[in-house]
Amino acid sequence: MHRLLAVLAKEFIQMRRDRLTFAMMVGIPIMQLLLFGFAINTDPKHLPTAVVSAESSEFSRRLISAMSNSDYFDLQPAPPTIDAARQMLERGDVLFLLRIPAQFSRDLVRGQRPQLLIEIDATDPVASGNAMAALSALVDQAIATELKGPLSGLAARAGPIELRVQRRYNPEGITQFNIVPGLMGVILTMTLIMQTGLAIARERERGTMENLLAMPARPLEIMIGKLVPYILVAYIQVTVILSAAHFVFGVPILGSIPLLLLCVLAFVIANLSVGLLFSTLAKNQMQAMQMTFFFFLPSILLSGFMFPFRGMPGWAQNIGEVLPLTHFLRIVRGILLKVNGPADVWPNLWPLLVFTLVVVALGAKRFRKTLD
Repeated sequence: MHRLLAVLAKEFIQMRRDRLTFAMMVGIPIMQLLLFGFAINTDPKHLPTAVVSAESSEFSRRLISAMSNSDYFDLQPAPPTIDAARQMLERGDVLFLLRIPAQFSRDLVRGQRPQLLIEIDATDPVASGNAMAALSALVDQAIATELKGPLSGLAARAGPIELRVQRRYNPEGITQFNIVPGLMGVILTMTLIMQTGLAIARERERGTMENLLAMPARPLEIMIGKLVPYILVAYIQVTVILSAAHFVFGVPILGSIPLLLLCVLAFVIANLSVGLLFSTLAKNQMQAMQMTFFFFLPSILLSGFMFPFRGMPGWAQNIGEVLPLTHFLRIVRGILLKVNGPADVWPNLWPLLVFTLVVVALGAKRFRKTLD
């Protein structure tokens, strides 16, 4: 028994010394509990919606008011033109675009079942499914309150309004169109951060750090020299993923490939800088892998890859906006499915550049030309 107690005491002492491992053992379960308990929601509400109305009548105002009072729709300031509204849909600023035509109230009073056109950003079918199911009943209920007196006969019909639904960018609601492009960002995040996170730690464990320190190279030059090979590996991965996405899963590639590759470079450098920062913080390869997992877990959960981004609470969305994967998912889906151009991807490209500058500055500050 005394030998067993000695081994137990040794393990507890080792756990106390390796504070990072102990923090991971406690921190990861707490993170999973908080994220899955509070942040993850498969029934997103308060989805941004734009309304373009060609008339102003009691019926159209009642319809807009009903949507505004619904938990599913968050009406944005009315765009001046239909082209401006469609640009908001292409950029991802709104998920729904409702168009109320001219003569809507006149056709309704005449019993001609006027048409309402609802355009949906269907790149993520899960995000809009429940809201779309609630919209049809909401429209009928909103108009029914105005169909009184001489108009009461219209309410007895099977819906006084015909709701036309146009699912844009993914008309058939194919899940692969949303998941497979997102896998590009997930795979790059996982592999690049892990490999670069092991870079400096591997040098220390193998005893080759002295050779790097003896070289007449500055810290920034050493960092760049370690990053460039992984950039080439990342482009090989991107080529394989794009080829498989298009030829195996049938994902359309509608946008500019050069623009996508340029955005990939920004995303790759952002992930490599994170990995290199972890390598300067970790004392060994095990700690580097633990840090990688600690970063990868919220990235995959809060970026909108596994669960609808709009369904998360505000604090979770704020955390997700800091993560590079969140912006890259919007970029790659926008280019492949929406034909987004430079102006459309820029709102999600500049956060990647700012993130990279901040992390590179921290990594360069942490990196020291010393073994300590």
